[in-house]
Amino acid sequence: MSKPASNRNINRAEVVDENFLDHLAAIEGGRVAVVDRPGLPNADLLELFDSQMVSRQLDLMARIKRLENKVFYTIGSSGHEGNAMVGRLTRETDPAFLHYRSGGFMAERYRKRQGLDFIRDTCLSFAAAREDVASGGRHKVWGHPDLWVLPQTSTIASHLPKAVGTALAIAHGKGGGHELPVPDDSIVVCSFGDASLNHAAAQTAINSCAWSRHQSLSVPVLLVCEDNDIGISVPTPTNWVAESMRARHGISYHYANGLDLVEGYGAVQRAVDECRTRRRPVFLHLKTTRLMGHAGTDFEIEYRPSAELEAAEGRDPLKTSAEAVVGRGLMTPAQVRERYKVLAERCLAEADRADGAGRITTREEVMQPLAPLSRDAVAGEAAHMPSKEERMRVFGNERLLPENQPAKHMAVQINRALTDLLIKYPQALAFGEDVGRKGGVYTVTKGLAWRFGPRRVFNTLLDETTILGLAQGYGAMGYLPIPEIQYLAYFHNACDQIRGEACSLQYFSNNRFRNPMVMRIASLGYQKGFGGHFHNDNSIAALRDIPGLVIGCPSRGDDAVNMLRTMTALAQVDGRVAAFLEPIALYMTKDLHAKDDGEWSFDYPAPGEHLPMFTPRVYDEAARDLLVITFGNGVPMALRCARALAEQEGKRVRVLDLRWLKPLDVEAIARHAGECSGVVVFDEGRPDGGIGEAVVTALVEAGVADRPIKRLTGADCYIPLGDAANLILATEEELLEACLEVAANLKPET
Repeated sequence: MSKPASNRNINRAEVVDENFLDHLAAIEGGRVAVVDRPGLPNADLLELFDSQMVSRQLDLMARIKRLENKVFYTIGSSGHEGNAMVGRLTRETDPAFLHYRSGGFMAERYRKRQGLDFIRDTCLSFAAAREDVASGGRHKVWGHPDLWVLPQTSTIASHLPKAVGTALAIAHGKGGGHELPVPDDSIVVCSFGDASLNHAAAQTAINSCAWSRHQSLSVPVLLVCEDNDIGISVPTPTNWVAESMRARHGISYHYANGLDLVEGYGAVQRAVDECRTRRRPVFLHLKTTRLMGHAGTDFEIEYRPSAELEAAEGRDPLKTSAEAVVGRGLMTPAQVRERYKVLAERCLAEADRADGAGRITTREEVMQPLAPLSRDAVAGEAAHMPSKEERMRVFGNERLLPENQPAKHMAVQINRALTDLLIKYPQALAFGEDVGRKGGVYTVTKGLAWRFGPRRVFNTLLDETTILGLAQGYGAMGYLPIPEIQYLAYFHNACDQIRGEACSLQYFSNNRFRNPMVMRIASLGYQKGFGGHFHNDNSIAALRDIPGLVIGCPSRGDDAVNMLRTMTALAQVDGRVAAFLEPIALYMTKDLHAKDDGEWSFDYPAPGEHLPMFTPRVYDEAARDLLVITFGNGVPMALRCARALAEQEGKRVRVLDLRWLKPLDVEAIARHAGECSGVVVFDEGRPDGGIGEAVVTALVEAGVADRPIKRLTGADCYIPLGDAANLILATEEELLEACLEVAANLKPET
């Protein structure tokens, strides 16, 4: 019954719509035979069919209202309406991370809570209206805070790792004393397309499922691959999904016909039941088709042969559903037509109302949920410490409390800080590769697994995407994750888990969902030639470009402790995501000016002490000759240069340790620069995109660039192995030369 696609500019949405109405007429006229097929109950069939029609009419509405500039999103669910079966057979408390073609699923999930209006809410989302329940008008996303649908903007597969992490977090909570926000027999639903199956993030998630099951861990995740045979314009090879997943170790494979409710319902139910009862990962291969192109601007006739396009349109699942309800005598074709028309009118009317509901109109409104910051509450939380009795139970006795121990270097102090935080927050977890029995590559987590057990301190597989997916999943389930990334260079393998997923959740959910975490990363260079590039990475620019991310980098042990206390409080109170960059070269550094002087070993901060958010540390604030602005490894180097400058030139140097690399305290930077006659900005990274550029920009914008200023960085090069690293990294000698150069150009005092 499909109409030919001879006109290259033909509106395929109209064709699909007319084809369905023509099919009803053919049933009515006896040209299409229908029979009563046994299967799912009548009530289920009727409501599922209605959800499919609602989803279809929303797609058609979007194409119409886009032309009126009332709708701003046209990726639709047409052909995928069979996912309504997944929505019906799962619970409203089953966390869902959804594919963008999930209209049918959402229509069914909305049925599970009285008082909600799926059409109204979806139209508000399409219109980017301020009242949009999912994102507050920031994006068209499937989501609802009362239905455990966490908004996803991913068009590929970057949501899969955190779905797996959520499933592991649910399993972790059962019997572990942690109160989950969902029932402990919940499963996680995660849907995606057949093309997305090939994405690295999808393969990571699938491998993580298999790896976990291989160790007999519970992973109650339902991976729903909605296979429509094409990824935008690229066909999926025949049988690719089935052949690649049917025999995957550790994962149960189920196939369901998503084009036929009667045939597919039982298969979907078996998949859901197995996932829930056996607590194992289940891959549901749901057969679908794609109608109306990838989106409203996609003219498929330009790249799909007419016969192929017509065949896809001939598989419209609404036709099969209409045959089923008519064959059972539940509705007549005329009744189906009338219901279809009523839904169309309702969708168009709600779209018009949504267009008049008001949109976000100020920058402040847009940004409001991105980076919540409750300064007083965070400070109060950071100052709160567990009781002395609790701490003595873990540390051993009062004498062994870290504040009663001698001054130590950074690695030891971070270890003690993590111990205190794990005592303070029963929901806190520390994990990553090697963090358990080994205690990390640099022994920073040594002894934590022994003290707190494998449920709270544990090793993961070697995959940064999985580690950060776990952190998001655990955070969503009420834990306070402290994941470790072994080296900064390794973070870049998984950057999108923070940029595209973790830091965007509060923004795209209008602050209704959160995945707090403090991500520890061994970072930076100056390791005396050890390790080469992958163990000496200064690439902070990619982190600083992530909206809402907080970045801290201590240069000394006591600051590291206080910064961790503040960061975990920020995560706990405001749900924020923070990156804690730990300078590897300073982990074991004890001395500053001479061997065994012990001047870079510091006392453990007293309980309740913490670091005020985003404030730098100042050395010799009375100095007025020269200001050195730096961070991390640059701080002890600058202090040694300050002594040399005083001895050689009689100049006093003030050193500003930024500590917080995002956000920068630009007011403090400008104030200290304004009080000194010259400025050296020392950024141990590369010349482009680093901290130094941001600092110099801040000086210019604050109007304090009217004095000698010099920026020193490393070379625009990867860091090699051995002594050659010193040819790329900025050296202490070069820093001293820069200071001497600026000092020589200072204006004489009047």
